[in-house]
Amino acid sequence: MSQRHLPSPRTGPTAATGQPAGVPAGISRAASAGQAARTGGRPVLGFTARTTLGVADRAITAAAARAGAPGGLRFTERQLYYETCRVLSPGSTLLRGRVPGTPAPVLRLPVFTRALEARGRETVPGLLPPLPEPAARVASSEPSGSSEPDLHDYGLPRLLMCQDRSIAGMLLVNHVHLEAACPVFAATDALPLDPRLLAALQRAEGATVYVLHDASPAGLAFPAQVRAGLGPAPGVRVVSLGLVPRHAAALRLPTGRGPAPGPAGLAALPAALRPREADWLAEGRFAEVAAVPPERLLRTVLRLTRGPRPPRDSLWSGLRGLRGTGFMTWPAA
Repeated sequence: MSQRHLPSPRTGPTAATGQPAGVPAGISRAASAGQAARTGGRPVLGFTARTTLGVADRAITAAAARAGAPGGLRFTERQLYYETCRVLSPGSTLLRGRVPGTPAPVLRLPVFTRALEARGRETVPGLLPPLPEPAARVASSEPSGSSEPDLHDYGLPRLLMCQDRSIAGMLLVNHVHLEAACPVFAATDALPLDPRLLAALQRAEGATVYVLHDASPAGLAFPAQVRAGLGPAPGVRVVSLGLVPRHAAALRLPTGRGPAPGPAGLAALPAALRPREADWLAEGRFAEVAAVPPERLLRTVLRLTRGPRPPRDSLWSGLRGLRGTGFMTWPAA
């Protein structure tokens, strides 16, 4: 990740004096010990570190306001990190949709985390708390989270499965499951799918399981894992919503670079990928769903899971309807 704009603060001892980082060489050990006592034992940051954290703190304030707009959306810490990178690199936002590319984040994640901890996570409006670890699934005669015995007696036309638990929680908190009439699950919590949910999907003709995943080798293999986790389910489709590398390039999402996938990982990539996308993944590059701006993520998920909206009624469509029905004819429905 790029360190051009925000160098990381020094945390180790200085080479020349052996003093703690941030303590000038001319201060004695006794004086530095007294200073540490006055600050509660916290390390004293140097000028560069204080400047870095100050800039990051102001960027976090602006990023939180942007991530929560419009209407006070809730967002995860990872989404706030990527929004902070966009605040510090406004050119990436201006070029989105015009010049495709996947820039590296301008702010290192450890620096962001230190700045967030220094100001306090509870002071950031809209920031969701970290999710607890997934609880062990216990077999029960009642559907999870409901005492209604007939909950799964109806058909379930669609369902959304997320690779990232925090993204699934963010979608639920922002009521995507209500607006799209589509249950939202995290794969680690829901797979293998409850037999009653699977039966509800099969009960609805042409049911679809939508899959939301990162643009990475593991993410692109995730829809196949969901398909396998469903087991034999005739008539149930598994549809990927992305991300794929071309989405990341079109949106100019900040991307990272990890270990290059091995031959087995490359062989598992979908055949529909373009050669340039396969080469991008072979370099170990990845883009996370969390890098998509929260408002855009919600809007896209709603549009893709809810389907096209019916056309709005207008004066002309009403006149055409009257002409087709016949003047002074009572409509049949």
